[in-house]
Amino acid sequence: MLINQILPPMQERLPVTVVTGFLGAGKTTLLRNLLQKSGLKLAVVVNEFGSVGIDGDLIKSCGFCPEEEIEDRLVELNNGCLCCTVQDDFLPTMEKLIARSQNLDGIIIETSGLALPRPLLQALEWPEIKTSLFVNGVVTLVDSEALSLGSPIGDLCSFEKQRNEDKSLEHITPVNELFHDQLKSADLVLLSRADLVSSETIKAITKSITSYVRDGTAILPISQGDIQPSLIIGLSKRLSVSQPFRSNSENSHHDHNHIDVISDSLRFESEIDQLDIKEALVKISMKYQILRLKGRFWLSGKILPLQVQMVGPRFHAWFEDAPPNTWKPKNGGADLIVLSLKQGASEAIYNFFN
Repeated sequence: MLINQILPPMQERLPVTVVTGFLGAGKTTLLRNLLQKSGLKLAVVVNEFGSVGIDGDLIKSCGFCPEEEIEDRLVELNNGCLCCTVQDDFLPTMEKLIARSQNLDGIIIETSGLALPRPLLQALEWPEIKTSLFVNGVVTLVDSEALSLGSPIGDLCSFEKQRNEDKSLEHITPVNELFHDQLKSADLVLLSRADLVSSETIKAITKSITSYVRDGTAILPISQGDIQPSLIIGLSKRLSVSQPFRSNSENSHHDHNHIDVISDSLRFESEIDQLDIKEALVKISMKYQILRLKGRFWLSGKILPLQVQMVGPRFHAWFEDAPPNTWKPKNGGADLIVLSLKQGASEAIYNFFN
């Protein structure tokens, strides 16, 4: 079954997806694609420089929401590097979006090419906002064409100009160190402009950056920002069968841009120990390259089910009520949706807990 639509998240916490990468890596192109194809009511936070918001204008023009909603769903932060202006700009912005959470399905943050992802992720753990959202994933864009020519940045002059003009910048991090930080923080790495290089080059780039990403983090090639939105933003509530789907256009001229992803769902009754869940799922995720996992575990003695969300190796879980008419086991059990790059993930989960 093709995953061709995304239904609104089942949890009350707002999912926050962070898209990072250097200037020119394709972040805005990816974001436009996600906004146009997801079918969700998403708020967007764009971090760029100067009074003229080029990225913001590109997002507005893609028609992702009615004009009267633009002010509430698109926030442009032009006061410098996001990780250096967290307290002044970012946290007040997030608090305002959380206040409108009943009208949103999620938030996407597009960082500038200067932003260090980790301070931003730490800010999302602040007590004022922590219980109202969760990190839905960190997606790092890597310019395949630029990296094939020896640098992670295609336009180094513009990058240095941007860095020199940012008066709020508190870190002058060497380019390679900043690049490695972006890779280490990623739950998913996308190799943009993959159609402009050979399949051998894609393999070489993947091999060269693998040591910098965390175990279980997938590295996928894309072209023109085209990827199945469910891989970035989240999963639909229920899939009935397990079949591969192609995340990129079938009209692509480069076979190495096609990504076969296995979609599956499983539901079972079993006595489950909460202490086993995270360790088991993370290990299975690494073995079968799980891109996304979403669902609930019912535990004996607990009134509320344990909501679970995974993207790559990143694991989140919290107790929260399920919607009415949701399937519920008599005692313990699980109801999950899984996207993976290798066959057998669902069977491995079932076998572990049974």
